[in-house]
Amino acid sequence: MQRLVAECWRVRGPLCGTHVGDLPWRMYQHLDKRDEVRIQLWLDDGECVAWGWLWSKENDLDFEVHPERGELTDEVLAWANAEAAWALDSDENAVAAIQRAGYVRREGDRWYEHHVRELAGAVEEPRLPRGYSVRTFRDGDLASRVDVHRAAFAPSRVVPESYARVQRAWPYGPDLDHVVVAPDGAFAAFCLCWLDDSNAAGLLEPVGTHPDHRRLGLASAVCLAGLGALRRAGASHAVVLSAGGSAATALYVKVGMPAVARHVVFRREGT
Repeated sequence: MQRLVAECWRVRGPLCGTHVGDLPWRMYQHLDKRDEVRIQLWLDDGECVAWGWLWSKENDLDFEVHPERGELTDEVLAWANAEAAWALDSDENAVAAIQRAGYVRREGDRWYEHHVRELAGAVEEPRLPRGYSVRTFRDGDLASRVDVHRAAFAPSRVVPESYARVQRAWPYGPDLDHVVVAPDGAFAAFCLCWLDDSNAAGLLEPVGTHPDHRRLGLASAVCLAGLGALRRAGASHAVVLSAGGSAATALYVKVGMPAVARHVVFRREGT
């Protein structure tokens, strides 16, 4: 699945709906995540040329199809028989296939902004309040790293065992897992970055701040630290998603990542 995503990125660049780092985070962040989904692969001589990811509770479909195998999109949609399907609105072929299958976009549905930043130039240095510092993950940090995530996204099902599974998956690297340390030594914010080195493509997922340390500019600072690390590691672009209409959208624009497209949902007529 990751090889297919990397190939899609090679062809489409930053306007690709999925990054190789999305999959391990999506797959392993919760111990029981696989119980909530159905995943189907389409293989050609052993290589994945399409996959569908059906969220069973919501009956929503995410998918990727090889750029040269667009005809498989109809098969993926038929297999899922979902109530809703997601696509990047700039992917005209995927949107057309979804609409052919009888799905429509509805006013008022949620969406996600697709932010992109080029990393050809220097990234600004993070600016932190007095007493705060930013660094990367170290041995012994697991419990604290999970604690700050759970506080930022409460209620959260991320636990040390599931985060350790994420860390064992490619392409996780502790040198791209950034945290802000508060004056008392607790973790106050975080930004996990992923690098697809074959495409020089970076991803920020997830980003969060502990409720006790918000409105201090920590999220901006830790994102800039992550973007700088991605650039030094060879990334030419970085992407991140934000829930449409959320405060996160303004945050990412502030750190030089404008929204260039939207992930939108199409629903079956009559549902």
